[in-house]
Amino acid sequence: MRLSETHRLYKQKLEEVSKLQDSCSHAIARQRNKLKELIVSLGDWLYLSLVLGIVNVTLLNKHSKFTYKDEYEKFKLVLTVLLLFFSFTCRFVFSYRALDAHFNFLLVWYYCTLTIRESILISNGSRINGWWVFHHYVFCFLYGVMLTYPEGILYQMFRNQFLAYCLYQSFVQFLQYYYQSGCLYRLRALGESHNMDLPVGEREVTHCCFWQLYNVLTLFRMAQLPECRKWQVFMCGCSYLVLFMGNFSTTLGVVYHKYIHNIEKDNWTLCK
Repeated sequence: MRLSETHRLYKQKLEEVSKLQDSCSHAIARQRNKLKELIVSLGDWLYLSLVLGIVNVTLLNKHSKFTYKDEYEKFKLVLTVLLLFFSFTCRFVFSYRALDAHFNFLLVWYYCTLTIRESILISNGSRINGWWVFHHYVFCFLYGVMLTYPEGILYQMFRNQFLAYCLYQSFVQFLQYYYQSGCLYRLRALGESHNMDLPVGEREVTHCCFWQLYNVLTLFRMAQLPECRKWQVFMCGCSYLVLFMGNFSTTLGVVYHKYIHNIEKDNWTLCK
């Protein structure tokens, strides 16, 4: 009798210890995830502190977070339409260096603002792929270089191609905004997407990356010309090369993950 009672107490204590171990393991795993998130967001916080100073950018409630996210999406849509009109005007209506400079300044301001707003969204729970954020920083640098690009033969050689690229990019972004917003709405309704997720134009990146490669080839050919003594040509070429390589590799990653997901889905269907 005593032996069975001792065995029962032993099993009870063993279960309590096992539960305690599981609880500790889950707590350690949560702390590791929080530490990884802290390391990833450290760069974004540093950028915000440099731009905004000592300001608390954490939104207090879900309604404020969703409102800010919606404002971010509306901001992108309005600026996309404005850039579409501006690039069309510069490409087909007026050909003035001063107007081009205003257009490049608008592009620099737009992408700088995006990086700040995206950093705030990440700090409040939005899951944004690191490359989508980084490539906006590259665009800030690229259009800043284009803003300092002096008037001359080399500028005119690349001007129409550059404006056509900006026009095409804005047009694709405009179309992709509605398509991706619809897809994201359906995923939210099915519970497969977070409420703070943003519409990301993966097809937009796929369409534009090959034009970026074309820009790379054009600029590197220009850099080899004997009359080319402008550093902007080579730096713009390097920026477009970074954009192409990042967009192309990211697109391949997305296609691979979707392929694996479809295989797993088919296997699950067969198992049923």
